[in-house]
Amino acid sequence: MEIIIRPNAAAAAELAARIIAKELQANPHLVLGLATGRTMESVYRLLVEQHRREHRDFSLCRTFNLDEYVGLSGDDPRSYRHYMNRHLFDQVNIDLRNTHLPDGRAADLDAECARYEQLIAKTGGIDLQLLGLGQAGHIGFNEPLSALKSRTRVKALTPATLAQNAAFFGGADQVPRRAITMGVGTILEGRRCLLLATGEAKADIVARAVEGPITSMISATALQLHSRCTVVVDEAAASRLQGTEYYRWIFAHEPEWAEFAQP
Repeated sequence: MEIIIRPNAAAAAELAARIIAKELQANPHLVLGLATGRTMESVYRLLVEQHRREHRDFSLCRTFNLDEYVGLSGDDPRSYRHYMNRHLFDQVNIDLRNTHLPDGRAADLDAECARYEQLIAKTGGIDLQLLGLGQAGHIGFNEPLSALKSRTRVKALTPATLAQNAAFFGGADQVPRRAITMGVGTILEGRRCLLLATGEAKADIVARAVEGPITSMISATALQLHSRCTVVVDEAAASRLQGTEYYRWIFAHEPEWAEFAQP
């Protein structure tokens, strides 16, 4: 695991976008795993800007989102399909047929979860998985006690997650109680993981996720097992990390990060 500390949230989002762009440039057929939420809006805005300014090409890439609410159609403005269309897909030259999210309105949810897993496998697996970090340390909707080998499935959401997402629905009582989510095991099969977390409110859970013991109570700790995971945080989110001196040294001296260290 590599932890990269940037001065502020804007710089952290910029680095995440540059990493994605570099991977896409190296492999136009990149299979991207995508996440949603406020933290990701800046990343997608930067990618759209790159598409317009630098002609970044999305035409051959394919995407799989981490999750979708049960009961919401893709036309619902609160759905993650609508979020992705608005913030990224409708603003770049991606083929919408190559953008995939679980169907929250599927008649047979278990079959839909199995279909999603099979589609990821048929595509050859995810090359780069973008991740956010929930207040409870969850990645996707892998709430506390999610098995570290879990696959795509329906997951009941915790009261903390309902409260965290209440603003998008006009109150916690309006948030769907369940979601389809990639499992922890599904996420770990991605060839590279990129986690972005910013803000002082995330400082404690960032420290527990990357420096604490691996536990199913905090699904993000499973990323410590991944062979190539990059965690990008701002100074505020990094404020409770113990190894910051080492993390800064790596970013400043390792050849892999030399081009990213430049403005």
